[in-house]
Amino acid sequence: MDMWPLVLLLVPLCFCSAYEGTPWCAPIKVKHGDVSCRTPGGEHYRNVMGTRCKIRCKQGYESQSSEVVCMASKHWSSNYACREIRCPKLNMPANGGYKCSDGSYFNSRCEFFCSPGFSLKGQKTATCQYSKAWSAGVPTCVDMDPPKIKCPNLKDKWAEPGKLTARVTWDTSEGVDTADGILTDVILKGKPSKSDFPEGLHKMSYTVLDRAGNKGSCRFSLRVRVRRCSALFPPDNGYMKCDSDGDNYGATCEFICTGGYELRGSAARVCQYGLTWSGLDTTCAAMNINVGVRTAAALLDQFYEKRRLLIISAPTAANHNYRFQMTNLQHAQCGLDLRHVTVIELVGTYPAQIGRIRHRLLTPLLSLKLRLQLQIPQRSFQMVLVDKQGMDNQRYPFPITAAELFTTIDTFPLRKDEMVLQQEAGQTCQS
Repeated sequence: MDMWPLVLLLVPLCFCSAYEGTPWCAPIKVKHGDVSCRTPGGEHYRNVMGTRCKIRCKQGYESQSSEVVCMASKHWSSNYACREIRCPKLNMPANGGYKCSDGSYFNSRCEFFCSPGFSLKGQKTATCQYSKAWSAGVPTCVDMDPPKIKCPNLKDKWAEPGKLTARVTWDTSEGVDTADGILTDVILKGKPSKSDFPEGLHKMSYTVLDRAGNKGSCRFSLRVRVRRCSALFPPDNGYMKCDSDGDNYGATCEFICTGGYELRGSAARVCQYGLTWSGLDTTCAAMNINVGVRTAAALLDQFYEKRRLLIISAPTAANHNYRFQMTNLQHAQCGLDLRHVTVIELVGTYPAQIGRIRHRLLTPLLSLKLRLQLQIPQRSFQMVLVDKQGMDNQRYPFPITAAELFTTIDTFPLRKDEMVLQQEAGQTCQS
């Protein structure tokens, strides 16, 4: 009976020593690395309980723990496999991409690229390092290429008939963006299409902008030409009034002779497409007054719409009023010519009366008929002013000064138009 307690005490001790030196954990096999183990008592097996093993992985690989211990649970204290070092997955750059030699694993080299129209900003390559970090960050793809635009090719344009401008039309230029294809604005510097362009050279340009603010531009020019005839000039003793520019294709020039002159040739001429003037050369010839007519009406008709008449009548050449009037007008011939006034003198009584238009004499009978036609008395001084329409405008029983006469004539409706033409032509008179 005394031996049983002793046996009971020895049994556990024998049980523990029975496992010493016995494989306990699974044998360690490390792929892509080496392992060195140290047992507690120098046992033969390297996986007995308490064994400590150091894990050394090849370059590019790593283990969760550099040392593991065989535990009583028959498991090693941690995972000891050598796994390939891996960097975080790279983000894909916007408007670009990358290609890698070995994915995200250690020493993999990734090369970045951008879509057409974009340029790389940053490092072109990145390598996965032992520290599980990439050697460079992900670059960005920036739209740095300017958009492209092609301007129209315009030929010279000729002005339209009667105008100094040409209407020019072209297709609006549309730009092309090599990046994302989106343009924000197209700006034209100059007149737009379907506009009227005056004579000369016109330089214009188009500018396009993309979303990145890049701009592209092109330039083009347009020349407008005007067909022109040789220059025309107003005839002597006449006026010329032209529309448009005076000598361009389609322009019309009209001619007017001054009072006392008759128009010969064409009253109006047009600049034609062949750059020649239509019609005949224009001249203004002096009036050929026919004093041999038989009636006063026939004489007056020769001045209709051409000249004004100042008829001075006196009973004798010695008449005081007549002499004073003629003396006063003697120094006013320039003013009379400027106002298209012809002076007719009727002196004496029939049949001894004399009629005179400057140096041309009227017969006594024609002079009498003229007095009767205009109701001019033979035996007293009288002066009659007849306008270009043949109307008896003013009668003067006494002499007047040239200034008073001219003031009256300048109020006539036709005279106002004459004054404009004379001013344009630079015709003036001191009288």
